[in-house]
Amino acid sequence: MTSFMIPQSDAPEGRIIVLEDDPDIRELIAAQLSREPQHVDSVGTVADLRAILQGDPVDLLILDLNLPDGDGLDICRDLRASGHQGAIMMVTAREGPIDRVLGLELGADDYLTKPFEPRELLARVRNLLRRSRIFDHGRPRVARFARFGPWRLDLHQRRLVTNDERLVMLSSAEYRLLSRFIEAPNQVLSREELLPERSATVAFDRSIDIQISRLRHKLASEPGGDELILTVRSEGYVLPGPVEFE
Repeated sequence: MTSFMIPQSDAPEGRIIVLEDDPDIRELIAAQLSREPQHVDSVGTVADLRAILQGDPVDLLILDLNLPDGDGLDICRDLRASGHQGAIMMVTAREGPIDRVLGLELGADDYLTKPFEPRELLARVRNLLRRSRIFDHGRPRVARFARFGPWRLDLHQRRLVTNDERLVMLSSAEYRLLSRFIEAPNQVLSREELLPERSATVAFDRSIDIQISRLRHKLASEPGGDELILTVRSEGYVLPGPVEFE
């Protein structure tokens, strides 16, 4: 397994790294992102990525899957195992659903297939950075757990932990959904806010109700966990009570 040393000091908002082995695509992505108020570094190999990660923490990594000295899926897994808390977007020519699902399960926050529209890339980047900043304002970067009700959410290994150390595994979709509640406790979140990547269709998409139901079922396995996600009629859902980071 590749070992990544992840720094834990605060970093300027909007630091992006582009890891892409094709120099033309790498320059295209970097040029598009440089139009925004972001700091962008671009590299072409895993070795270069490892070196640049020795600096300040990264808000967003745009990650190609096919690289000359490694595989993007392995890199994503190793970064999450090493405690990397920044957003990860996979950008690849692989179109198979298996790669997409595996990438999300290994810890990627978004997945974009080549070729893509530059405007779509920018929209997804803005969305990921916005979510990252909201979360960072509520907790220190070094936080390992978010404590709420009878649960702790392991922010590194993406699973629920009880007070007696019982583990409850979360799917990638369940973790992303719970993370959004953790980011904004006591705030009513609309369906669009809970699934911003599908905001154009979420009003008609009932899959979020299924995800909420499954998440509630897992939370309810501990006493007091059955009242952690409440429905606010005609508005959305809310996670009541305090969230503490440790």
